[in-house]
Amino acid sequence: MEFIEHADRDFLFLALADRLTGQLGQALRSAGTASLTVPGGTTPGPLFDLMSDVTLDWANVAVMLNDERWVPETDARSNTALLRRRLLRGKAAAAQLVPLYLPDHTPEAAVETLSTGVRPHLPLTCAVLGMGADMHVASLFPGGDHLAAALAPDAPEVLTMRAASNETARVTLTAPVLRGAMHLHLVILGPEKRAALEQARGLPPELAPVRAILDNATVHWAE
Repeated sequence: MEFIEHADRDFLFLALADRLTGQLGQALRSAGTASLTVPGGTTPGPLFDLMSDVTLDWANVAVMLNDERWVPETDARSNTALLRRRLLRGKAAAAQLVPLYLPDHTPEAAVETLSTGVRPHLPLTCAVLGMGADMHVASLFPGGDHLAAALAPDAPEVLTMRAASNETARVTLTAPVLRGAMHLHLVILGPEKRAALEQARGLPPELAPVRAILDNATVHWAE
């Protein structure tokens, strides 16, 4: 694990945007394609705003969420809708969105199709992850009904996840997909998240799911 302490949150997102641009650009030049997974929620919004204006061959970049609530884009809780508003606009509007939600399906019925959509873009070029105070990443929640399956080395690309702490079913990229990214970035903000990260380092992934990806990660922290 590499730990980078940034001067402030603005500098963190500027520095991370610069690193992602370089890493995606290198992949595009060498392989002709690249892939990027990002978290939902409001925290990465500044990063999305910066990346949307970056000059890249976005038409050959596949973008996907780490996880998604099983709600349509018309729902205020939709991470896909947020992604379209904040990242997939401007220059980045040309990127290919790999969906983690299928209308008129249940999450369980959609998993195989979603996994098939993710598979051609692996290994991921860049993965950007957040972490909750409970040490979850993506929708790999402590106590999640499919956590053990999602942590397994032979996990499929996508699994459903339900947890007592969440009111809505979710689908999530699994630990092998996230851990296998060529460049893995974990963004944590504030002292509470830093303390949680330190706690996670001494726990197994079943109790602290972030532990499953931590050895491969560059951690970006700001107060």
